Amino acid sequence: MSATVELTKENFDQTVTDNEFVLIDFWAEWCGPCKQFGPVYEKAAEANPDLVFGKVDTEAQPELAAAFGIQSIPTLMIVRDQVAVFAQPGALPEAALTDVIGQARKLDMDQVRQQIAEQQAQQGGQGA
Repeated sequence: MSATVELTKENFDQTVTDNEFVLIDFWAEWCGPCKQFGPVYEKAAEANPDLVFGKVDTEAQPELAAAFGIQSIPTLMIVRDQVAVFAQPGALPEAALTDVIGQARKLDMDQVRQQIAEQQAQQGGQGA
């Protein structure tokens, strides 16, 4: 059994809302780098059973790929407390994926939300 969850437009919002830490792999069957990254992602999912590892097939779910502005695949996204804290295209090697997960685990989400609020306030103030 796979340690990853297939994400669709039907279950995406629920998955992200119900879980505080979700990793999302945007991929496609025809994509060579996606196939290379797949086993690395599965292994990370097995090594981190407390986190949700989801996969979005960009061919089957073009609306989700478009909603997140996915330009190239694979793209890895990490969502904590419904905030995207990481998004990067490219197949990460195992060590890099482990490092990114570790960094995302250490984030102070109150601080992240405060930074986002400050950025939004600055952007809002610039238009006035």
